[in-house]
Amino acid sequence: MSRIVLGIEYDGTAYRGFQKQKNTIKTIQGCLDKALSQIADQNILTVCSGRTDAGVHAYCQTIHFDTSSVREIKSWIEGGNALLPKDIRIIWAKGVTNDFHSRFSAISRTYRYIIRNSSLPSALERNQNLWVKENLDLSAMRRASSYLLGENDFSSFRSSSCQSKTPYRNIHSIEVKKKGDLISIEITANAFLLNMVRIIIGTLLEVGTKKIVPKKVKHILEAKDRKLAGKTSSPKGLYFVGTKYLKKYKVPSILKPVV
Repeated sequence: MSRIVLGIEYDGTAYRGFQKQKNTIKTIQGCLDKALSQIADQNILTVCSGRTDAGVHAYCQTIHFDTSSVREIKSWIEGGNALLPKDIRIIWAKGVTNDFHSRFSAISRTYRYIIRNSSLPSALERNQNLWVKENLDLSAMRRASSYLLGENDFSSFRSSSCQSKTPYRNIHSIEVKKKGDLISIEITANAFLLNMVRIIIGTLLEVGTKKIVPKKVKHILEAKDRKLAGKTSSPKGLYFVGTKYLKKYKVPSILKPVV
């Protein structure tokens, strides 16, 4: 039995999220399992590094699967892309040792949220970023984000339907950058709770529009009360950037240039 790992890029607009669901076939995992099963001529079940919600995109989602079928590495890429919808692409593939696990071997994961801060929204990129008309105070947003760094109880920033056994996560870094009309907020952590990034973004937007002061974020974090945090921001501006693994696995991590 061989273990294969793939890097997947996708536009999540038309899908109900990554994970397969009983009530819909429109999931990223559902499409991948179907295509890879055809190539392998056997049932393939994929495992991902980080499940994304409906409408969320990915630059490089890492998945792995086990198979007894012998195929050239390029066959997984070329064959998979021939069978997959055009909004899902396999961008690389490689064989790995059986001790590698796309989820449990991960050291950290990175998400990027893109905001178009302009007087008018974009017609072409309406599903690729969140349009915000109001002027945003980026300095205030950076100050506010500093209160979220390190290992904390993120109960205030998790969905009520989150099933994680612990609310503790360790945020390694938060970067807020701007180029032209586009603002990028990039968050790296050991792992994330359900909707955690989108709730953090919604809260930072309240700081940026001066509805709350930066230090209020510290109070929200310490209160462990979801009702105090901002709205869950739209999934359309959120991208799963990639996952970091130990060098011994030699698994690529693709990080797109920050706007």
